[in-house]
Amino acid sequence: MSVRDHLGRLVPLVRKPERIISFVPAITETMYHLGLDKKIVGRTRFCKFPEDKVQHAVNIGGTKDMKLDRIHELKPDLIIAEKEENTKEMVETLEKHYPVFVFEVQHFKDVFPMIEDIGRLTDREKAAIQLMQQIKNAFQVLPHGKNNRVAYVIWQKPYMVVGKDTYINSLLEEMGFSNPFTEAEGRYPLVNEKDFKKAKLDEVFLATEPFPFREKHLDVFEKMLPHTKVRIVDGEMFWYGAKMVEAAAYFKTFREE
Repeated sequence: MSVRDHLGRLVPLVRKPERIISFVPAITETMYHLGLDKKIVGRTRFCKFPEDKVQHAVNIGGTKDMKLDRIHELKPDLIIAEKEENTKEMVETLEKHYPVFVFEVQHFKDVFPMIEDIGRLTDREKAAIQLMQQIKNAFQVLPHGKNNRVAYVIWQKPYMVVGKDTYINSLLEEMGFSNPFTEAEGRYPLVNEKDFKKAKLDEVFLATEPFPFREKHLDVFEKMLPHTKVRIVDGEMFWYGAKMVEAAAYFKTFREE
């Protein structure tokens, strides 16, 4: 049979997959949540969750690089990739040998087709429906962000923030925050101190990944923006998929502080 992925590519599948490699940390965690432990044979070094299970799958490289020899040894019958997370060159190399299903998750609403399609591809439809309902229920009780203007900072030297057409921005909007940097060019705009001040921010979120912002970085921003609330946020809570159930409880604390 053949299925179409999120980019409209036709992906040939000889049978329901029994040996899956995932290049997407959030999707790897989601597949484990759906009970695919025995079918996941390979994952990236960034696939950290669930911690007690990922070690049983072979490390096949990173999200932007791969160890092709290890992949060939694993003989996968399905490889999972994502448009932003992985490179076009990786997909083009892999699809010469194996079926590669590419997801695209840029918005909150994209999460549900992703989970549904994993369930459909792997005969885990019932578990997928249950997870989608869990996420929807969890997010119904989130406090509202009161339209506070927020910057989500992912890098320094130079500073980079989350912009338009990104899952994280759509998640901020889902929680009622307003991101002024969606008006900037690019999905992850480069910004400077002047840009931060001009944005008239109510809050700044310094994420723990991909750059590891820590408490020591708070002083810099608090001096730069003395009238703005600055906080360190757990970047892993902004992953999509199974992590969202746990994340909803974490986000609830934002309005309780």
